[in-house]
Amino acid sequence: MTINEHLTTFAGLPIVSWDAEETPADPAAVAWRLHDEDEAGNLAEAFERLLERAGPGGPVALVVGQWSEAFEEPFPLELLTGNAQRLTALRALFLGDMTFEECEISWIKQTDVTPLLESFPALEVLGVRGSDSLELRPVRHENLRELVLQSGGLPAAVVRAVGASDLPRLTKLELWLGVENYGGDARADDLAPILAGRSLPALTHLGLRNAEIADEVAAAVAAAPVVARLTVLDLSMGTLGDAGVEALLTGQPLTHLERLDVSHHYLSPELAQRLTDELPGVTVDVSGVQKEEEWGRYTAVSE
Repeated sequence: MTINEHLTTFAGLPIVSWDAEETPADPAAVAWRLHDEDEAGNLAEAFERLLERAGPGGPVALVVGQWSEAFEEPFPLELLTGNAQRLTALRALFLGDMTFEECEISWIKQTDVTPLLESFPALEVLGVRGSDSLELRPVRHENLRELVLQSGGLPAAVVRAVGASDLPRLTKLELWLGVENYGGDARADDLAPILAGRSLPALTHLGLRNAEIADEVAAAVAAAPVVARLTVLDLSMGTLGDAGVEALLTGQPLTHLERLDVSHHYLSPELAQRLTDELPGVTVDVSGVQKEEEWGRYTAVSE
């Protein structure tokens, strides 16, 4: 699977580009998209035009798409952090909404995104796509409710930083762990603080997706304290096989879940059916069965 379409909605709002022909009647009822396809670089000009159209306090939701040389240089975060006083309405931010034609996910150059959380204490949703040079330092944030990190390979240091952060209102956490070949060197031990759940007391939706080590992750999840208060467990897009599902089924009860997603998997028909049969009150997604090739299993997204 490749990412071949831009987001059309974000934070529950339709997305409108900064250079759209018409300005919405209510600029606060849309998510604004900032992008720069000009190799000469007009990002600052585009940002100013966006602010003019978004109204007082700036956009409620902002999606940052392509920027010039995204495979070589990270998005200039200071464009946002340096204008925090003009972005007082900002509640949701997605950084790196690019298709594979614009920049492959594992080529998107990122940076330390901690300043975004430090500069916007009212932020409720943060999504980041791409993990080349991605960094995160442990942080306390009072209002963040959703954190999504999409990658073809998420560095273990970033996973550990998430687990070391204090996010008392976070209800949704989604990590695309990826593959080691693209920097995804996290192991189950790196997930331990997240799975313990002590710093994430409000968490109800946990996605550990796109994992090359999906069976290892499933075995760790099977005994994880945080699972008892989840409503959604998402282990999709990875290399999950029979061993991982056996661990889930012999671990703690999962019947309290509303949804369990293991789509894009390498399960035998017998284990897929057993998983569904043993969780009759749970919506279980076992779609997208994959065939293991002689050279191994693949995650849904890597390069």
